[in-house]
Formats: sequence, C-alpha cells, structure tokens
Amino acid sequence: MAGDTVLETEDLTKDFAGFIAVRAVNLRVARGSIHAMIGPNGAGKTTCFNLLTKFLAPTRGRIMFDGRDITALKPADVARLGLVRSFQISAVFPHLTVLENVRIALQRRRGGSYDFWRSKRVLHALDEPAMTLLADVGLTAYAAALAVELPYGRKRALEIATTLALDPKLLLLDEPMAGMGNEDISRISALIKTIAASRTVLMVEHNLSVVADLCDRITVLTRGQVLAEGDYQTVSADPAVREAYLGTGDG
Repeated sequence: MAGDTVLETEDLTKDFAGFIAVRAVNLRVARGSIHAMIGPNGAGKTTCFNLLTKFLAPTRGRIMFDGRDITALKPADVARLGLVRSFQISAVFPHLTVLENVRIALQRRRGGSYDFWRSKRVLHALDEPAMTLLADVGLTAYAAALAVELPYGRKRALEIATTLALDPKLLLLDEPMAGMGNEDISRISALIKTIAASRTVLMVEHNLSVVADLCDRITVLTRGQVLAEGDYQTVSADPAVREAYLGTGDG
C-alpha cells in the first residue's frame, strides 16, 4: 500500500446466494481526503460500507487499512484500529443529555467499561474533553439538553461527536445529509470540512451538490461495480455516469 493511501480494497466481492451485490471493487482512499461513493439505489454502496466495516464478510477480495490487512477482523477490532462508521458507535441515548452522550462515548477509550456506576467525580473528569468535542460540532449551547429534544440536524451533529470521541483515522459517513433541510445541510457540510482537516472521510451521499462542494475524489458504483472515478468534474462529464446515475433523477 502506498504511503498516502489509508484504505485500499482489492477485488472486493460479495455474493448473496448467486446475486453479486459487489463485484471486484478496487478502491483507494487517499489519506486526508474526502472521498465519496455515489450511485443509483441498489448500486452496492451500503454493501461496500458493510464490507469495509466488517459487518459483512467478503466472498473474495482483500481490505487493507493503514498498512494492515483487516479482511478477517471483526467490527470492534476494526473500530479500535481507527476505521469507524458513524452509526456504529453513535448510539445516542435519547433521555440522556448531549454532554452525557459524548461523555459515554469517551469512556470507550478506557477499555470498554462504561462505568455507569462510578462516582460523579470520576465521570465529570471527562466533561472537559466532551465539551471540546461539542464545541467542535457546534453543540456547546445544547450540552444540557436531552438528546431527544434536539432538532434532526443537531442530532446528526451529536452522532458525529460521539463518533469523533473514538478519534478515528478514517470516518465513514452513510448519507449524512439524509432528511435535512438546506440550513442543516450547510451546517453538517461545514462540520465535515472541519473534520477532514485532521482525518480522512469516506462518505455515501445522494446530494450531488454536497458531493461537488465537499469531495476530493468520487467513486461511482452501478450494479455493484466501479463505473468511474475521479474528481466531480471528471465523473459528471462521463457519458456512462450520466446515463447510469446523474441523468436518472435518483438524487
């Protein structure tokens, strides 16, 4: 693996009883980049994410992360190495406060015990790093609010904060803008840009204006295969991409 590549797949394939959901995908994600996977519904994007984070085992192929073969590892082991999918560990507790949610996520660094029974003094030792994370995602003013009371876009920001508590090297975001209005999209887009200043981001996203604005490189999937790859200008000008995806109105 090249030194500037944090994630690479070779011939990544997933066969479900004769249906090939992902076929021979060769993916390279550059360290420090924002890389998008796009494609019409059913193109294999979510299956790829599930393979990369080990919720599915590949039928064949290899996955390399940060110079290590992770093909046979379990999801928790992959997360500990720094490859984290947002919803895997967001686990927002609706009736705990925003601060408490992030504090619980930070406890993961202690080796797996969530210490609900520990004294308030011990738990409050995590308040400062938790508040730093909340500041990073624009939620300082919501620290005392119950998670269930947050507007949708703010709740997504909280999920990202709990993910960042694991200090991931590579953050996988599955449709982070889904269901958002324009104001929330702008806020989360700015947040992703901030995150990418010190981390690598791989995202599945249907909003093409977001992809065009955020992403350094784009992989286009269709029927489980890579159709095209490059920057937005390159892939959007590709006639095959226009036919398979951009012209479908599928979003």
